[in-house]
Amino acid sequence: MKLTLDIATRQWIGRVIEENLDYLVRFAVIRVGHTADAEDIVHEAVRRMLEADLSKISKESIRMYLFRIVYNLCLDFHLKGQSIRPLAFKDDEIPDLSREEELDLEEIERLTGLLERLPLREAEIIRMNVMDELSFVEISQIISTPVSTVKSRYKSGMEKLRIQYQKQR
Repeated sequence: MKLTLDIATRQWIGRVIEENLDYLVRFAVIRVGHTADAEDIVHEAVRRMLEADLSKISKESIRMYLFRIVYNLCLDFHLKGQSIRPLAFKDDEIPDLSREEELDLEEIERLTGLLERLPLREAEIIRMNVMDELSFVEISQIISTPVSTVKSRYKSGMEKLRIQYQKQR
């Protein structure tokens, strides 16, 4: 059931969508590996959010609600057997992974390989924290997991990455 929202709320939701659109596409690209698929996922997420009953969601939670929809659609994309390639990019599809410095393509491929060896739940939390720059609280909201569990999986995954990285040197 679609509720009629007042003008101020609709404008606020529109601003949240507009301010986060590029970030959401980047978030999806990291998970599905292709810009066109990521844009489709974000478009579908926005459509679903606008059709949802937002009366039970606080204004402060709208952004994370939108991220949760995108995250779940990326999981659905993966489960449907689409050609998913998280963090594996062609030269022309590399997103701005670091605003301060460029990452070496070989290093990206190496990190991608290391992340693929981790359990998905640990790798995904590391991606969200490091690549998407999301806090542990935001990650816990997106994946509906307690913050303590998110932190534990992050720590465990980073320790496994450190060990793998040292073995490769």
